[in-house]
Amino acid sequence: MKIHSEPINDIVVVDILADSLDAGNTREFREAITPLITPGSTLVLNLETVRFLDSSGCGSILSCLRQLNANEGDLKVCGLQKTVRAVFELVRIHRIIDIFENRDEAIRQA
Repeated sequence: MKIHSEPINDIVVVDILADSLDAGNTREFREAITPLITPGSTLVLNLETVRFLDSSGCGSILSCLRQLNANEGDLKVCGLQKTVRAVFELVRIHRIIDIFENRDEAIRQA
């Protein structure tokens, strides 16, 4: 899985450069994200290219949130496609993670 991370002030914006986040690539996702989690860090996870998300992908995002919370950090998500937003709402992730329309909005609110 390809990701691009960009530090902006005290925030790290992580662009997921894949069309899916599912059982086939969640291990790679976790391996790429874990080094970015530092004490007090805020990650903005940009999912604008992700068109498919399954329960494993949801679990990986929640695992990322738990790691950040344990390190006094925070997670923001942006750029959700309709199908991914529907999954977030179905499993109620939208109630525990702040979701923004785009990267700039997420950065401003972080």
